[in-house]
Amino acid sequence: MAIRIEIEPYNAWWPQEFRVIGGAIREAMGDLALRVDHIGSTSVPGLAAKDVIDVQVTVRELDAAAVAAALAPLGYTIYEGIAEDHVPPGCEGDAAEEWRKLYFHAPEGQRRTHLHVRQEGRANQRYALLFRDYLRTSPQAAGAYRQIKEALARLHPEDQEAYYDVKDPVCDLIMDAAERWAEATGHAPGPSDL
Repeated sequence: MAIRIEIEPYNAWWPQEFRVIGGAIREAMGDLALRVDHIGSTSVPGLAAKDVIDVQVTVRELDAAAVAAALAPLGYTIYEGIAEDHVPPGCEGDAAEEWRKLYFHAPEGQRRTHLHVRQEGRANQRYALLFRDYLRTSPQAAGAYRQIKEALARLHPEDQEAYYDVKDPVCDLIMDAAERWAEATGHAPGPSDL
């Protein structure tokens, strides 16, 4: 059953919901988790978003068995259907390793959560943090991104494939600006959110 795509106004409770969800993940994973970060649109103050908390856990290596065992007591289950992220144009040769991830379904009854486990130092791990940090500093980019997501949800509310076929390249355009911003400012991710 397809989930209807709906973009909601920013909810000031999203950061608190992340802290509760992320705190449990941090505790369950212990030393396996190098970082636990709130990513995605709900992590950007003021940005409209799908009502889904995106969590990125950074690990030293993508050991599916170890991560799944650590998360099992919380009820998270690995989703084998997603094993890598969207690969931006020009990065196709690196896709096998730089864009691999583990993706987990949230436990039954928990608010909608996307749990992404990515390896430290890989392109996709950096992408999520830089994308978030740049949107937090650029109201113009965040505003344009909001408008695109709202239009896509209005035009393709039942078609996730169409939504992401447009949204992913838009994110790549934002990342091009984010990379220039990072180089100009010397940006580096701050400490882990949890």
